[in-house]
Amino acid sequence: MSPMASRPAPKGPKHWGDWVLYALIRLLLLLPYPVLMWAGTGIGRLFRRLSASRRHVVETNLRVCFPDWTPERRDAVARGHFAAMGRGLIEAALAWWASDRKLAGRGEVIGLEHLDRALEQGGVILLTGHFTTLELAARYVAMQRPFHAMYRPLDNRFWDVVTTRAREVRSRRPSVPRRDLRALIKTLRKGGAVWYGPDQTLSHRNSAFVPFFGVSTLTLTATSRLAEMGRAQVVPFYPECLPGNRYRVVFGAPLENFPTDDVIEDTRRITATLETAIRRCPEQYFWMHRRFKKRPPGDPPIY
Repeated sequence: MSPMASRPAPKGPKHWGDWVLYALIRLLLLLPYPVLMWAGTGIGRLFRRLSASRRHVVETNLRVCFPDWTPERRDAVARGHFAAMGRGLIEAALAWWASDRKLAGRGEVIGLEHLDRALEQGGVILLTGHFTTLELAARYVAMQRPFHAMYRPLDNRFWDVVTTRAREVRSRRPSVPRRDLRALIKTLRKGGAVWYGPDQTLSHRNSAFVPFFGVSTLTLTATSRLAEMGRAQVVPFYPECLPGNRYRVVFGAPLENFPTDDVIEDTRRITATLETAIRRCPEQYFWMHRRFKKRPPGDPPIY
């Protein structure tokens, strides 16, 4: 277990409310699965009604990325997205603390042979995107193969400790701090598999503008560098929630001839794999993120 997860959860008066909420969540997870998903859907729909700013971001993202869709279709996907986000909160809690017995029969992992073949040759970057089912997808992968998760510390120390510990228990490997490049490279060179989602960018550092659904978008280019320095293969995997509250995680073949000398072209390839996955379940992608906040010089703002 990593030093971050080994820390005791704080118990002072400042965090009594956190302890109460934590206990309540653990109790609620004992409810039947359909009831939990019904509650999550309600939370998402309520949030949509209350948060005009986030509703604007989601609707703007969909309009920019899918201009060929009818307004009715974009509205339906937007509504479905908020419902999926609400369920995603419940699914994350299930991923951290529910038993294998409660989850195992609801999920399947396809294409593990691609991951196994890549691991026979060294380290692997598990390439994915930010979908509403991501935490639960990671749990289903962990049921099959151990891996290391990259993480960004939370501001609230209590939730940082309990969620990091939960992830490490389930993934059977210590987490790797997102900014600790040395630890990440060391893990890959030792033959480990590391989760990596490069589709949220807040800085121009290690980033470039490449097309995302035809829109010039600031995108992390670090995947190429990590693969080269870690001597690792890149294996894409993407999750999907299916009808009936079932889940599927699909691993693709390792990216061939990756990385190359052209970092921009490498980043375009990664973005293309993400776009394909998003089109399968567009309402389940994290459209609340202001992906187009940073614009190329001279381009007008989108939001």
